[in-house]
Amino acid sequence: MITDLKNTRILISNDDGVEAEGIAVLERVARTLSDDVWVVAPAHENSGAGHSLSLHSPLRYRQHGERRWSVAGTPTDAVLIGVMEIMKDKKPGLMLSGINRGSNLAEDVTYSGTVSAAMEATLLEIPAIAFSNVVTEEGVDWTTPEHYAADIIRSLVKLNWPEGTLMNVNFPALPPEQIKGIKPCPHGRRKLDDNLHRRIDPHGRPYIWIGGQRTEPFCDHPTADYRQIQQGFITVTPLNLDMTQYKLLEEMRGLQEFGA
Repeated sequence: MITDLKNTRILISNDDGVEAEGIAVLERVARTLSDDVWVVAPAHENSGAGHSLSLHSPLRYRQHGERRWSVAGTPTDAVLIGVMEIMKDKKPGLMLSGINRGSNLAEDVTYSGTVSAAMEATLLEIPAIAFSNVVTEEGVDWTTPEHYAADIIRSLVKLNWPEGTLMNVNFPALPPEQIKGIKPCPHGRRKLDDNLHRRIDPHGRPYIWIGGQRTEPFCDHPTADYRQIQQGFITVTPLNLDMTQYKLLEEMRGLQEFGA
């Protein structure tokens, strides 16, 4: 729980890169909430990087202005360097990730650099919220995130989050006046489909682009995030870093062959 948001140090990062339009939107939102806002983001786009950490190459970071930095690495690298090096004099009290150009719903959270930046902050015991915005064929509109994000942040930081929990927020591709509401919901799962684009290069050699998003539900889950966003709701999903399947764990403890 954060009781004094105005004096809370906020760290902002993303996976689209320090120059992305979405991070500029999130920075503007954050500056309406706090007087101590910092940006430490990847130097270049890292979409789909997941929770990857650079272990075999040095990390270089560069200042772009007052309290704005880039890191030549992944979103995880940026958050780690931001907290442990650039902001080592005072740990941030809140971390915001995004706003991603594209949604991070259902199984997207396992690939998303946006969500993983928030995961890294959570591992560093900093409350974190990931924000993503649906993209359509017409492009991306930042009006709805800019309109709603501040109020969502204010509401979420008033809650007592369980240890190891982060928040994942997605905005539908609708103008603010068409939003039906803000819906707390679980993240769902969609079927694996053939979203591989097979091509032939000028030398006759095959290559593949991984692209497109899965759309078919894995099972009938009407309250899942990807269902709710289709109906015009902003979705908010609490995610937990503890991935233990406790019911099965208890069954395993009762099996003789496991030494119980």
